[in-house]
Amino acid sequence: MAAATERITMTMRELDRFKVIQDVVDGKLKPWRAAQRLELTTRQIRRLVARLRERGPTGLVSGHKTRSGNRRLDAGLADRALAIIRDRYADFGPTLACEKLRECHGIRLAKETIRKLMTSAGLWIPRRIATAPELPVAWPCRFIDKRRCRRAMSDAPARSRGHTNPVWKSHRR
Repeated sequence: MAAATERITMTMRELDRFKVIQDVVDGKLKPWRAAQRLELTTRQIRRLVARLRERGPTGLVSGHKTRSGNRRLDAGLADRALAIIRDRYADFGPTLACEKLRECHGIRLAKETIRKLMTSAGLWIPRRIATAPELPVAWPCRFIDKRRCRRAMSDAPARSRGHTNPVWKSHRR
C-alpha cells in the first residue's frame, strides 16, 4: 500500500526552519550552526529536532494557525444581537442600540462592536461616508499669479475660516 500524503501549509519562515532542522537531522549541519542561522539557542534546536523526529514536518508548523483568537466574538451572539436590532431598533444609532440590548435583553457588547455589526449589516452608515466632503472650487489660474494660486488652493485653514473661495482671499492684497 502507498503511504497517504497529506498537504501541509507552511509559511516561508517555517519552511526555512524545516530545511535547516532537516539538515541537522541528516547530519549535514551542526546544531550550533543551525542555532546561528535561525537565531535560536542550541537547546531550542534540540527541541525542534526532537519534534521533527516525533511528528514529522507538521511538528514545526505553528499550532496557533487553526485556533481562533481569544477576543473573537461568538457568531451566535452576534447573530442574536443583529436579529434583535433589526426587529426592534433598526432606526437607532449604535450607542442607543447598545444600551437597549444591555438593559432590555441582557446582551453585553461594546458600542464599537455594535457599530461594526450594524455597519456590516447595512443598518448604520458612518458619518464620514454619509456626508461627502465639499471639494474646493477650482478657479482658472490664468488670471492670477500661479505661485499664489497654487498656495491658495492648498490653503486649508482659509477654507475653514468661512471663506468660500480661498483664491480670492489670496488675490486681494
